[in-house]
Amino acid sequence: MNDHTLQAAKKLVLDWWQHLEGSDPAHVTAATAAALDPHAMTYGPDPINTLTGPEAYLAGFWSPLRASFTGLHRATHLFVSGYSNGRVDGAIDKDGRLWVSGTGVFRGTFSHDYLGLPATGQAVEIRFGEFCEVRDGRIASIYYLIDLVDLFEQAGVHVLPPSRGKPLLYPPPAAADGVLLDPPDPTVIAYSLDHIRRFIFDGLNRYDQNELHSMGMADWFAPDVKWYGPGGIGACLSFKEFEDLHQRPWLIAFPDRQVQDLTALIAENQYTGAPGWAGVIATQTGPYLGCPASDRRVEINGLDWWKRDGERYIENWVFVDMIHLFRQFGVDLMARMR
Repeated sequence: MNDHTLQAAKKLVLDWWQHLEGSDPAHVTAATAAALDPHAMTYGPDPINTLTGPEAYLAGFWSPLRASFTGLHRATHLFVSGYSNGRVDGAIDKDGRLWVSGTGVFRGTFSHDYLGLPATGQAVEIRFGEFCEVRDGRIASIYYLIDLVDLFEQAGVHVLPPSRGKPLLYPPPAAADGVLLDPPDPTVIAYSLDHIRRFIFDGLNRYDQNELHSMGMADWFAPDVKWYGPGGIGACLSFKEFEDLHQRPWLIAFPDRQVQDLTALIAENQYTGAPGWAGVIATQTGPYLGCPASDRRVEINGLDWWKRDGERYIENWVFVDMIHLFRQFGVDLMARMR
């Protein structure tokens, strides 16, 4: 592992994020053109979806967001980097791609309509999650989500039934240790990567489509695990809540779901993270959040970060592109919002 390259990649992303908040549009444009490869691909949430190049990133995502939320600024809860290292068969990703990731909230005042959602004039927090692939000193690809269902709820617009878990809860790590700027410990990284691969592919994918406990999640999650789910699902503040409020309804809806090859799987010390576009593939054979079974095959896009303490995970921050997921059921949540 090249610590210098890793630290340079962290600085590249942090500096770009800071430049994005600048007040001079010309400066923001120049900084984005310098940070991103001219052909950088951005994969975002439905209805923004795929953008190509720095100009499209600004025009398709950042500038409209900035225009709608006055004083927009980023509060980063987690900042984790590393070399991609994990496949569905447990083998090492020999590409060794370098990723820098972060999650937290954008804060601002909702002063102008956004994606058809009427402005409220009130302060909001928009959850964000982002993975940047860094290649040859520039950002080559970006996978990011903002939690639109959570934003809708803050504006008083409910496109899904009330969350089973606690809504509008997305805090930083309890220990306030999630922004990792110092060089990491290679020994801890190696163990964390092995641990997360076993959890995902030997645990999550072991479900027998009948007995919840066949996944053995109690072996991986602490009894008081904090699971911060997306808008529409909510947060679960114990393992029992996780099973009762999220996992059981999810498996009733998607009993055959399987984690696929992830876009990346990284670790830095006790933290691990993964973006997965079509990271889970499933058939919706049961009802989910008010939507009856559609019997449709769906691809689920999401982001995850986990914190490990010893042999168990104690915190998990989770994004699911709910707009994209429900569109595959035949339900347009954007139309429902409007």
